[in-house]
Amino acid sequence: MANLRKINKRIKGVENTRQITKSMKMVAAAKLRRTQEAFAAQQAFAGRCETLLAEVCADLQELQNPLLQPREESRRVCYVLLLGNRGLCGTYNHALLRYAQELARQDSRESFFVVCGRWGKELLPGAGIAVERSVAVSDTPAAQEAGELAAYLRELYQSGQADEVQMVYQHYRSVLQQQPTHKRLLPLTLAREGSARERYLFEPDRESLLEKLLQLYLNNTVHALLLEARTGEHSARMTAMTAATDNTEELLAELRLELNHARQTAITTEISEIVGGAEALRRDGAERF
Repeated sequence: MANLRKINKRIKGVENTRQITKSMKMVAAAKLRRTQEAFAAQQAFAGRCETLLAEVCADLQELQNPLLQPREESRRVCYVLLLGNRGLCGTYNHALLRYAQELARQDSRESFFVVCGRWGKELLPGAGIAVERSVAVSDTPAAQEAGELAAYLRELYQSGQADEVQMVYQHYRSVLQQQPTHKRLLPLTLAREGSARERYLFEPDRESLLEKLLQLYLNNTVHALLLEARTGEHSARMTAMTAATDNTEELLAELRLELNHARQTAITTEISEIVGGAEALRRDGAERF
């Protein structure tokens, strides 16, 4: 009976775990759908913004904007690490952290990190990462959040605190696959496309529009990367919770089979005891007579 109670208690615990993982899977799926839609829309807008900016710059002989001017000697690099807000998403955060460590180790320049996301604050100092600032980012980043982060990164670059700004994030390939990667944010690199004089009328002039377009492009690039990182996080968490739920189902099936075997053993033992007792009584009665 003690063994039966132990198995029943374990079954109840696994059922509670299954309920939790199933709920987390549903929450992650809902967040994923919302973030995927925002990411798809923002990616299309950011791509169009980049194309327009390249066309505006096409006929300009010299680009004097500081955001487009690489430093003659790059000594200090800022890595913007787009971590998740929480765990329980497989290797998503740990893989990105290892990638960032390796990236900084291979770079001979002085480096520091700006961390976006609440996960791993207690782990980062022990990982040898010099955190300049931690930025809270919601599960579905808004344009305002991206604008504030872009303004801060621009200030780091223009003030000379960083000679280069690199975004380190998980590239979203599919729901089942994310890949750690990095992308240079500042200084901006634009591919100059063909002349746009015949297609656009610029008012007041190209140079005046360039500053506003550069800031718009910077904001949208940061926003698109934040949304891509969050899409990957929700995907990884949904996949991890799906696997956890499936594992609880398998474990429950094994425990129920074990419970049935234990019940059969207990019943067999009780029947044997009853038969043995009856046989003993019969023999005792026969001996008396």
